[in-house]
Amino acid sequence: MSVDTATVKRIASLARIAITDAEAERLAPELGNILGWIEQLGEVDTASVEPMTAVIPNTLRLRDDVVTDGDVRDAVLANAPQAEHGFFAVPKVIE
Repeated sequence: MSVDTATVKRIASLARIAITDAEAERLAPELGNILGWIEQLGEVDTASVEPMTAVIPNTLRLRDDVVTDGDVRDAVLANAPQAEHGFFAVPKVIE
């Protein structure tokens, strides 16, 4: 696919990038080459390739879900300005 300087300027405008005419002329063949590579990737037969999320297999290392510090409700509620029925009590906000 061929990219001309008008297309480069339009893309730069959409991306809100200020470029000069010389930069647009320099970028036109580069963008054309990039689009050529993308067209080559479209020609590759990937019918027998399974989709993957990473190149290497990843497995999560999980630890046991064990409570390490609990049953301290009374100690936590001792810091509260006001507590009722084992919970923090807050003033009503909505009238």
